[in-house]
Amino acid sequence: MKSPAVRSVFFPLWLASILSLLPMGPSSAENDIAQMRYEAAHQDRRIIFDNDGNEVVYYMDEATPEALLKKRTTGVLNTHVDTIVYCTWSSGFSYFTHNTKAGVPFVSTAEEPGKGPGSGFSKNKAQALFDKGLDPLTIVTDFCREKDIEIFWSMRMNDIHDAWGAWYSPHLFPPVKQEHPEWLVGSKENVPPNGTWASVDFTVPEIREMAFRFFEEVCNNYDVDGVELDFFRHPVYFKRYAWEGVTTPEERAMMTDLLRRIRTMADDVGKKRGRPILITVRVPDSVDFCRDMGLDIEAWMADDLIDILVPSGYFRLHPWEDSVALAKKYDVPVYPCLSESRIKDPEARKIRASRESYRARAMDVWQSGASGVYMFNFFSSPNPLWSELGDPKILARLDKVYTTGARGLKEMAYWNKNGQRYMKREHLSPEAPRTMAPGETGHVSLRVDKPEPDATVVLNIRIKDNVDTDALAVVYKDITLKQIASEGAWRRYEVIPSTMHTGMNRIAFSNEHNGPHALTIDDMNLRVSYPQ
Repeated sequence: MKSPAVRSVFFPLWLASILSLLPMGPSSAENDIAQMRYEAAHQDRRIIFDNDGNEVVYYMDEATPEALLKKRTTGVLNTHVDTIVYCTWSSGFSYFTHNTKAGVPFVSTAEEPGKGPGSGFSKNKAQALFDKGLDPLTIVTDFCREKDIEIFWSMRMNDIHDAWGAWYSPHLFPPVKQEHPEWLVGSKENVPPNGTWASVDFTVPEIREMAFRFFEEVCNNYDVDGVELDFFRHPVYFKRYAWEGVTTPEERAMMTDLLRRIRTMADDVGKKRGRPILITVRVPDSVDFCRDMGLDIEAWMADDLIDILVPSGYFRLHPWEDSVALAKKYDVPVYPCLSESRIKDPEARKIRASRESYRARAMDVWQSGASGVYMFNFFSSPNPLWSELGDPKILARLDKVYTTGARGLKEMAYWNKNGQRYMKREHLSPEAPRTMAPGETGHVSLRVDKPEPDATVVLNIRIKDNVDTDALAVVYKDITLKQIASEGAWRRYEVIPSTMHTGMNRIAFSNEHNGPHALTIDDMNLRVSYPQ
């Protein structure tokens, strides 16, 4: 019997040639980086804080690392913020406040007309930092490394602040758009029905190549833990979608190919440095909405192209449980995004911007089974919320205000004129009121966590136009609630804490007026308070 060494001499060369042409499984290095990515993606994060980086342009008094970090970064120390997502401006597609070669450094110091020194971009310290050999992204990354905070770089994939018609818009219109207006989805004179005209069209190969180079530059030159593709700023990516509200499979494949290129590149860089680069995406919380706008998020998760899913932004379409179930199907961590309220009504917006409302919204996220909370467009630092929202046990006995949702409907209609068809959750606000004729009934459900026995629970209902009638009857679990106050347009009702449960609580109301008067409820909230 021949030894293994002898047998190898007689291994057929023709068979070796054939085997060399057959597809092979992933290499050890590929398996290693995939496993490292998986472990890094699934680590515990309580709060992910998206810092959109505009402190460099608007708020710094001097060009120093200390001045940069003081404005919005050092305040997260010793809080629940485990991850910072740092966006270096990226307004107008290609403008950045890190020292880019692939894009264009945003160094404008233009003043707002009529406002004088200190206004507009006049405090922009980007160029002053560059002149000192400093880079905002490096400063924040080094800080996070030192303090053991995870750091991601974020790019707004199609920011169109350059089309708002504001004083600053011409200053944000980048060279690529000036030189290639044919790469945009429309023009000032020809505005599409969905979104606005200044979005770049990702069917253009040069646009996809530029986007790839932006990520490649950051992955190679900065010690980040991950990169984020922010598809909510702003949600228009294809000319067909801007005009027709749909995309083709071929267009969706273009975006998926871009994700695949970024994944391959990031993994290659991760292998070289021995530490993975995660990829997260911020997208609308609807598979259908994403598909129609050109984002095949299910394919991205199925093909292991993304590591973390961040659903929602300007608007929310589904209960958080839907996003959690979708992500868990592909074993992807999910961090629902708590953006600021865009409801136009000042009083309704103030309620939703309150500390108590953010607590209730965060509790809703934790109840859904999500991995953690993602905060966007919330700049105050330090802020007590950073030490509250990341722990449901702390939230349990804190005052909260529950609504059907902080985001409204008008923002959705701006980005998709027929966006209402994607809405899969209950909504009651000044943008979606409920009108009842005499004798008519209605209901709405509020998601709450079960109050402690010593809580004071008050249901607040606002009657549009402050109709002078007490004909509104409110029933919860077959109990007619007692009206305890009438303050302007608001009617306040006492709720017994022990009757409530964690989850959706259905509240019924009816117009018991005998005459011709209709009643319109245009806002509702539930306030839970605890003894101090």
